[in-house]
Amino acid sequence: MSKGGFMKDALILFAITLVAGACLGGAYEITKGPIEAAELAAKEDAFRTVLADADSFKLDDYSAALEKANTDVAGMDDFGNVQVDECATGVDSSGNPMGYVVTATSGDGYGGNITVSVGITTEGEVKGIAFLTIGETAGLGMNADTPEWKGQFADKTVERFNVTKAGASADDQIDALSGATITSNAVTGAVNSALYFVNSCVNQ
Repeated sequence: MSKGGFMKDALILFAITLVAGACLGGAYEITKGPIEAAELAAKEDAFRTVLADADSFKLDDYSAALEKANTDVAGMDDFGNVQVDECATGVDSSGNPMGYVVTATSGDGYGGNITVSVGITTEGEVKGIAFLTIGETAGLGMNADTPEWKGQFADKTVERFNVTKAGASADDQIDALSGATITSNAVTGAVNSALYFVNSCVNQ
């Protein structure tokens, strides 16, 4: 092939690559907005599920409290591999804070990361939990995402929850999922980190 022919082919290939890249970039920009809107809507649904009495939610600056919480829980073995991701303030119709929705992630799930939103009142009562990310084994770990199992956390005021295989007999005890203790511990660790964040880093 002549030098001229080689350069011509290279220029054609470059042009094709440039056009393809532009098309992909355009497609990303077109879909970026709807994807972000869908994610925000899913998060808003979770907020309203776990803190139903709130009139609205706002994302305040909890950066200092988040940093403190994540530094503290990193040294607590019973929390597991967890991180507190963000916090939204739930306010009443007058704009007064009435609770928080804390998003926390455990890296100890059997099928990967588990991200949960936890609704906690300003008095430290857990009102409910909802999953933003969970990919556990069907029929085992995925049973965590049932109203019956999630409901064990609701309307409880405790310092932290503990997983038990002997049958829950106190407010701070959570029945382990049959055949999915790893998932049970991962979810409970994430919820406990959210509780720690509110009780020790926000309400101090």
